[in-house]
Amino acid sequence: MWPQRNTPLKTGLLIVAITYLLFNAHSLFNLNWWGEWERLAPGNAFLAFYIYITDIVAAVGIPFRFAAGIIAVGAIIYYFKKALPQTNKLFRILKVIIVFEAIYWLGLVATAGMEIYTLITFPSTSLVAALTTVMSGALPNSIEAIVFPIVLLILAFKLNPNKPSGIPIKWALISGTILVFALWLVNMSLWVSTVSANGWIGVTNYPVNTVSFVLTVFGMLLLSLYTAGYAISYSRTKPQVLSIKTVGVIITALGIYFLWEYLSWIFFGGDYLWSNWYAWFLGHNLDLWILALPLIGIPLLFYKETQAVSSRT
Repeated sequence: MWPQRNTPLKTGLLIVAITYLLFNAHSLFNLNWWGEWERLAPGNAFLAFYIYITDIVAAVGIPFRFAAGIIAVGAIIYYFKKALPQTNKLFRILKVIIVFEAIYWLGLVATAGMEIYTLITFPSTSLVAALTTVMSGALPNSIEAIVFPIVLLILAFKLNPNKPSGIPIKWALISGTILVFALWLVNMSLWVSTVSANGWIGVTNYPVNTVSFVLTVFGMLLLSLYTAGYAISYSRTKPQVLSIKTVGVIITALGIYFLWEYLSWIFFGGDYLWSNWYAWFLGHNLDLWILALPLIGIPLLFYKETQAVSSRT
């Protein structure tokens, strides 16, 4: 699957890796967050501790993600004009990147723990309020901080050149499904908190917000279901053949969602639109690098089916 010539796919991989590295570099070296527990929660000891512990623990994982970015960029540059490295070497590179990425997500465990603690300690007064709290905090953070990194570590362990290639592909699809589902939950929860704070007028009065709301709540859900459906289909089909075009559709759709949300603010945004949604999506989103993914996904859409990846079972 690694062409000998400089193709759009290889260029896209390089640009995405550089984007991933630059966003992580910004997260690592931008220290504006330091002390925000005092600025954002004056007089509220619990909220200040919440912000403090979640920020500090999450910061521990960022250097690992930054290192993963350096390795990814370096490897792609080195092999840009060469054939794909031998399987053993390729798997070692991928293992390190995946393990470092898993460590980054494990850094969110304090956030998940605090959300669960808050849910138990300050119970909601109604079932609807309780479900809203679970969907907007405890559930998405638990999936990101616990389920997803565990699956990534399993994927890294399954990268064994002596085993059928269908095994790591299956776990890669599972990882992708969980990631898309988690991103849907997290971004949907941002709209839940925005509507709770400002009411529905912030969604219905501005077309750009309406489109964003629909894409987030319904579009990302459909993408999650589509990704899960393909992962299940791949696992059940014999012989297992990976559809490169289907993977391209998933990667492209996910990237376009993030790209739209980012560009819509640049072209249509303003102070009159500012809300919790934009504050968190634009100001605290460490996954904005995903907006570059169409540079990988679109070339995959034009791959010939004869180049689809098959595996021994």
